[in-house]
Amino acid sequence: MKLTIKQLAGRLDAELAGQAADTNMEITGVGPINTAGQSDVTFVTSDKHKAMLGQSRAGAVITAARIADFGRPQLIVRNVNATLIKVLTLFAPKLKPAPEGIDPTARLGDNVRVAKGVSIGAGVVIDDGVQIGPDSIIGSGCKIGENSKLGGNCRLDGNVVVYHNCSLGNNVIVQANTTIGSTGFGYSFIDGAHRLIPHNGGVIIEDFVEIGANCCIDRAKFGNTIIGAGTKIDNLVQVAHNVVIGKCCLIAALVGISGSCKLGDGVVLGGQVGLADNIEIGDGTMVGAQAGVMSSVPAGEKLAWTPAIKREEALRIVGLTMRLPKMAEQLKQLGKRIDKLEAAEDDKG
Repeated sequence: MKLTIKQLAGRLDAELAGQAADTNMEITGVGPINTAGQSDVTFVTSDKHKAMLGQSRAGAVITAARIADFGRPQLIVRNVNATLIKVLTLFAPKLKPAPEGIDPTARLGDNVRVAKGVSIGAGVVIDDGVQIGPDSIIGSGCKIGENSKLGGNCRLDGNVVVYHNCSLGNNVIVQANTTIGSTGFGYSFIDGAHRLIPHNGGVIIEDFVEIGANCCIDRAKFGNTIIGAGTKIDNLVQVAHNVVIGKCCLIAALVGISGSCKLGDGVVLGGQVGLADNIEIGDGTMVGAQAGVMSSVPAGEKLAWTPAIKREEALRIVGLTMRLPKMAEQLKQLGKRIDKLEAAEDDKG
């Protein structure tokens, strides 16, 4: 893709500021301020970015407001982040689209219903009674178990496994090597051995959910494990049996959600957060990276630390902890002064 700066401004509905001659330069990509070249457009979302612009070689900048003393073309937009999505889409690598139809190496069971526009890749195995909605893409090596359903415009990347009796809504994306519907980790200790509790429930993934690579979404013991519409899950996340996740949540990499937890709408979990089992996290709660949440949390909280506490208290504890070496040295010096004072008093006696 090649566009002049003037053409790019038109595509992005941006106000263009800069010398007319400069606006005829061609843009072939997008990059951050510190690495963008003359044929790249870059972007500014903070004062820190503005301070770095003087060192940038970018041919143009996307900004929410005109930047004084910057001579190169500026594309002025209402929302830089939304525009960045557009421009990254424009300059994305043009990959070969998945071919419509069923690869001859795929194996389909009985009573499989495949809608129009579906692409089923090499080595895919689809068991009896599966339904696949229109324009969905099933990447090579995927396995879909009996009686599972996929809605329209879904995408399963290579080697995704969907077990039996699972349901995926419309516009669901599942990246490579993720497993949906595996048996949950539930055992009873009986007669000297751990015995697996049957998990007869399923998994429901609602519309517009995106799940990263190498995630595990366990099926329920009874009922369903549920992931709400619009939720986005990073790589290497474990969602245990009977978990219910609300709508539009953000869950970063390496999070572990224990069995029967319930997350409200708009919950944000930072990387490596762990949730104890059977707790509830209220709407809009944000939990910082590596926090361990041991009990239920009301809506709107901001938590950090392990065990998780309110963010402000956690920051205060961290601040005090960082001062401990200095405080220890001060205590040592005070101890020496006290020893000298006591020795002087003993000499007087």
